[in-house]
Amino acid sequence: MKILSSARICRIKAQGYDKGFNNEEISQHAVGNRFAYQMCTILFLTGLLLTNISILTAASLIAFLTVVLPYHPFDYLYNYGIRHLLKRPKLPKRTAQAKFACGTAAIWLGVIIFLFSNNQMILGYVLGGVLFFVALLVSTIDYCIPSMIYNTLFKSRNVDQN
Repeated sequence: MKILSSARICRIKAQGYDKGFNNEEISQHAVGNRFAYQMCTILFLTGLLLTNISILTAASLIAFLTVVLPYHPFDYLYNYGIRHLLKRPKLPKRTAQAKFACGTAAIWLGVIIFLFSNNQMILGYVLGGVLFFVALLVSTIDYCIPSMIYNTLFKSRNVDQN
């Protein structure tokens, strides 16, 4: 098993996998960690390109479920099926950073749905394009902007309290 570059490891650690995992374990989980984001990005992009409220609503619901469930909904598919084919370990529960990112995406998708429903197509596509770019970064190179925002807002406070 090839260990990821130190820059990529740092980007995954910024997603909350900074305690309890060594670099080899993080490398083993990287494919599965990105899988959920890739599936959501594909679903969201399909809804955006088709301007399909039902697909966008499904993407928003999946993002919201990540906030309330211990795993991302697509992690269940990965953990109970795909990982066995890839001979990878079970993914850990989603971190606070991932839940924050998915909660942000759920709200953002809600705004896009509202805009499309109210015939505000240009603004809907602009916000959709920005969300797609953010999702593409985490889906391909593990660069999660919402995780970095979470860390800036909340993580330093937790360190100060210890």
